[in-house]
Amino acid sequence: MTEGNTAQASSTPDTSSVLHVATEGRVRVLTLNRPQARNAFNEALYDAVAIELAAAGADRSVAVVVITGAGEAFSAGTDLFEMAARMTDGFTPGEHGFPGMIDRMAAFPKPLILAINGLGVGIGATMVGFADLVFMSSNARLRCPFTSLAVAPEAASSFTFPRLVGRQNATWALLSSEWLSADECAQMGLAWKVCSPETLMDETMRHAQVLATKPIDSLVESKAAIIAPLAAEIEAARQRENGAFQRLMGKPANLEALAAFAERRPPDFAAIDAAG
Repeated sequence: MTEGNTAQASSTPDTSSVLHVATEGRVRVLTLNRPQARNAFNEALYDAVAIELAAAGADRSVAVVVITGAGEAFSAGTDLFEMAARMTDGFTPGEHGFPGMIDRMAAFPKPLILAINGLGVGIGATMVGFADLVFMSSNARLRCPFTSLAVAPEAASSFTFPRLVGRQNATWALLSSEWLSADECAQMGLAWKVCSPETLMDETMRHAQVLATKPIDSLVESKAAIIAPLAAEIEAARQRENGAFQRLMGKPANLEALAAFAERRPPDFAAIDAAG
């Protein structure tokens, strides 16, 4: 997704239709709630997660945040129908959108845990780079489909993935557009623990509750010490990716990819490349 300036919200919209929020003890659970779209992120969902992360970060009764997905998917990534609409004059961006959610994840001061319950595509995979702990269901899998969409990596994944898994694993993950199984993610370092589908949330919450027993100020200072050396590199990666995305979005290969998606056929990039 292309990043830009994030507008400040003038009011707090109702986000309950796309994001379910629950609190267990001092753990705030955010459940992506567009199961009919495999929890693909539209502008409303980007806004909802950004708003709730800001609220949880400021709430002294919340020590840890867990993000998971409703239904069988974690997140199918950015809604591609909205991506296509973005190139038209009638598109209305959200108040925070993709860049605002990434801002909130990058700056989130408390432990942030992902419970990846099913497929994670695009931002559903790259948000791993901002998580402090990642739990995956054994039947979950991740895919970074950027080259298949003729765009570039997003959400600082060009920095976070090589740091997490090494250059060659990151190159395969970000350039191949191939699926990565839960076991492969754990072996690479994209996931910390793989659980059975039945125990995923129990295991995630068990570990979250351990962290939540600790003093918030200590959690915040400890996390800040861990991630402070990365902040400048993450921001620089976002800027590089944003420039690459802007250069590629709307070009013939990207338009062919979106058309192929809508028409349920493989894209023909060879013809586009041959035409120069």
